[in-house]
Amino acid sequence: MVQLPRTLIDFWVLTDNGIVLYSKVSDQKLNPQLFGALMSALNKFAEKLTDGGISNFEMSDLRFVVIKRRTFLFIGSSSNKTKEKKVIDDLLVISDQFFELYTETLINWDNNVEIFSDFGDYIEQFLEK
Repeated sequence: MVQLPRTLIDFWVLTDNGIVLYSKVSDQKLNPQLFGALMSALNKFAEKLTDGGISNFEMSDLRFVVIKRRTFLFIGSSSNKTKEKKVIDDLLVISDQFFELYTETLINWDNNVEIFSDFGDYIEQFLEK
Protein backbone atom coordinates (compact mmCIF):
# COMPACT_ATOMS: atom_id res chain seq x y z
CA MET A 1 0.00 0.00 0.00
CA VAL A 2 1.34 3.42 -0.97
CA GLN A 3 1.71 5.86 1.91
CA LEU A 4 0.38 9.26 0.83
CA PRO A 5 2.03 12.37 2.23
CA ARG A 6 0.19 13.75 5.22
CA THR A 7 -0.87 17.30 4.51
CA LEU A 8 -2.46 18.59 7.72
CA ILE A 9 -0.51 19.78 10.72
CA ASP A 10 -3.55 20.85 12.76
CA PHE A 11 -7.25 20.21 12.25
CA TRP A 12 -10.53 21.46 13.71
CA VAL A 13 -14.24 20.81 13.21
CA LEU A 14 -16.45 23.61 14.54
CA THR A 15 -20.04 24.62 14.43
CA ASP A 16 -20.54 27.91 12.64
CA ASN A 17 -21.08 29.55 16.04
CA GLY A 18 -17.64 28.48 17.28
CA ILE A 19 -18.16 25.28 19.30
CA VAL A 20 -15.16 23.01 18.68
CA LEU A 21 -16.43 19.46 18.08
CA TYR A 22 -13.03 17.97 17.38
CA SER A 23 -9.48 19.25 17.20
CA LYS A 24 -6.03 17.81 16.68
CA VAL A 25 -3.48 20.50 17.47
CA SER A 26 0.28 20.01 17.42
CA ASP A 27 1.05 23.12 19.51
CA GLN A 28 -0.57 22.58 22.90
CA LYS A 29 -0.22 26.29 23.75
CA LEU A 30 -3.15 26.93 21.40
CA ASN A 31 -6.50 26.63 23.20
CA PRO A 32 -8.88 24.87 20.78
CA GLN A 33 -12.00 26.63 22.12
CA LEU A 34 -10.41 30.09 21.83
CA PHE A 35 -9.27 29.26 18.31
CA GLY A 36 -12.77 28.03 17.46
CA ALA A 37 -14.36 31.23 18.72
CA LEU A 38 -11.84 33.34 16.80
CA MET A 39 -12.33 31.38 13.56
CA SER A 40 -16.09 31.55 13.86
CA ALA A 41 -15.97 35.30 14.42
CA LEU A 42 -13.55 35.80 11.49
CA ASN A 43 -15.76 33.71 9.23
CA LYS A 44 -18.92 35.59 10.23
CA PHE A 45 -17.10 38.89 9.62
CA ALA A 46 -15.88 37.68 6.20
CA GLU A 47 -19.42 36.51 5.31
CA LYS A 48 -20.68 40.03 5.94
CA LEU A 49 -18.02 41.43 3.59
CA THR A 50 -18.19 38.79 0.85
CA ASP A 51 -20.36 35.96 -0.37
CA GLY A 52 -18.96 32.92 1.37
CA GLY A 53 -16.76 33.73 4.33
CA ILE A 54 -13.07 33.15 4.84
CA SER A 55 -11.38 30.46 2.73
CA ASN A 56 -7.77 30.66 3.92
CA PHE A 57 -5.15 32.80 5.62
CA GLU A 58 -1.43 32.52 6.28
CA MET A 59 0.72 33.12 9.34
CA SER A 60 4.51 32.87 8.88
CA ASP A 61 5.03 29.43 7.27
CA LEU A 62 1.52 28.04 7.98
CA ARG A 63 -1.57 28.24 5.82
CA PHE A 64 -5.00 27.73 7.36
CA VAL A 65 -7.67 26.51 4.93
CA VAL A 66 -11.36 26.73 5.83
CA ILE A 67 -14.26 24.97 4.17
CA LYS A 68 -17.85 25.38 5.27
CA ARG A 69 -20.24 22.49 4.79
CA ARG A 70 -23.77 22.62 6.10
CA THR A 71 -23.36 24.59 9.35
CA PHE A 72 -19.84 23.37 10.14
CA LEU A 73 -16.36 24.74 9.53
CA PHE A 74 -13.57 22.29 8.73
CA ILE A 75 -10.18 23.93 9.21
CA GLY A 76 -6.78 22.50 8.46
CA SER A 77 -3.35 24.02 8.79
CA SER A 78 -0.50 22.95 6.56
CA SER A 79 2.84 24.19 5.37
CA ASN A 80 2.36 27.10 2.99
CA LYS A 81 4.42 25.02 0.53
CA THR A 82 1.59 22.46 0.35
CA LYS A 83 -0.79 23.11 -2.54
CA GLU A 84 -4.02 24.67 -1.28
CA LYS A 85 -6.08 22.44 -3.58
CA LYS A 86 -4.60 19.33 -1.91
CA VAL A 87 -5.60 20.65 1.52
CA ILE A 88 -9.11 21.50 0.28
CA ASP A 89 -9.46 18.02 -1.25
CA ASP A 90 -8.38 16.42 2.04
CA LEU A 91 -10.81 18.59 4.01
CA LEU A 92 -13.63 17.57 1.66
CA VAL A 93 -12.84 13.88 2.19
CA ILE A 94 -12.60 14.41 5.96
CA SER A 95 -15.89 16.32 6.08
CA ASP A 96 -17.60 13.56 4.05
CA GLN A 97 -16.31 11.07 6.62
CA PHE A 98 -17.56 13.28 9.46
CA PHE A 99 -21.09 13.46 8.05
CA GLU A 100 -21.09 9.74 7.24
CA LEU A 101 -20.20 8.92 10.85
CA TYR A 102 -22.22 11.53 12.73
CA THR A 103 -25.30 12.54 10.68
CA GLU A 104 -27.61 10.51 12.95
CA THR A 105 -25.88 11.86 16.05
CA LEU A 106 -26.23 15.46 14.89
CA ILE A 107 -30.01 15.23 14.45
CA ASN A 108 -30.68 15.28 18.21
CA TRP A 109 -27.26 16.49 19.34
CA ASP A 110 -27.24 17.85 22.91
CA ASN A 111 -24.00 19.88 22.53
CA ASN A 112 -21.88 17.14 24.16
CA VAL A 113 -18.61 17.30 22.19
CA GLU A 114 -17.28 14.08 23.80
CA ILE A 115 -19.18 12.01 21.23
CA PHE A 116 -16.79 13.26 18.53
CA SER A 117 -13.60 12.35 20.43
CA ASP A 118 -12.98 9.20 18.34
CA PHE A 119 -13.04 11.11 15.04
CA GLY A 120 -9.22 11.22 14.97
CA ASP A 121 -9.20 7.44 14.47
CA TYR A 122 -10.91 7.93 11.10
CA ILE A 123 -8.72 10.76 9.78
CA GLU A 124 -5.28 9.78 11.05
CA GLN A 125 -3.93 9.26 7.51
CA PHE A 126 -4.31 12.99 6.80
CA LEU A 127 -2.57 14.30 9.91
CA GLU A 128 1.15 14.69 10.46
CA LYS A 129 2.46 12.69 13.41
